[in-house]
Amino acid sequence: MSGKRLFDTIRRLLGRPLRQSEVDTINAALKPDAPTAPELPITPETIGEAGLSLIQAFEGCHRKLPNGLVAAYPDPASPLARTGKGSGEPWTIGWGATRDGLHGFVKPTTIWTQKQCDERLEADLVKYADDVKAALGDALPATSQSQFDALVSFHYNTGAIARATLTRLHKAGLYAEAAVEFGRWNRAGGRVLAGLTRRRAAEAKLYREGSR
Repeated sequence: MSGKRLFDTIRRLLGRPLRQSEVDTINAALKPDAPTAPELPITPETIGEAGLSLIQAFEGCHRKLPNGLVAAYPDPASPLARTGKGSGEPWTIGWGATRDGLHGFVKPTTIWTQKQCDERLEADLVKYADDVKAALGDALPATSQSQFDALVSFHYNTGAIARATLTRLHKAGLYAEAAVEFGRWNRAGGRVLAGLTRRRAAEAKLYREGSR
């Protein structure tokens, strides 16, 4: 493979231009008898497979109908979900979406195809990853992929990356302390939810794996 084709292939796989330091490292590695180049730290750009799997495991894609379509369901912390009476807001569909594109909030009657659910998740994860990158700022290059994935999952569920204490602790390099903070976000509607407790524990575990 020519050098140009190799670089073009790497750019396509990364989905972004190569940094000059990356170009220099690749060029050095291509030279005959070149010494082994030191591994470059990889700055997270998008959520990885571990983070995606975690989100899908906890969000689920509930209420699949016999015809293959997906229906809306009440928020797990809502009165309707807990008691069978009252409001079910915010109504949710697919992989945790609460807004229905141009139609505003998801309604009890909202119906999507599986493709719509998957495409919405993909688009939302780009947005939430960008939010996390913005919140981390100068701390992003020192953030591992596992830490990043855990933070995106946390933000996807809470929307709190910009104000959470765990973000401040992470930016300060206090990773052990930041990991503990995940467990504090296990309430909805003023109640501790078992599902949120399990999710925060899974996020903290993933975060710790990238903090070694």
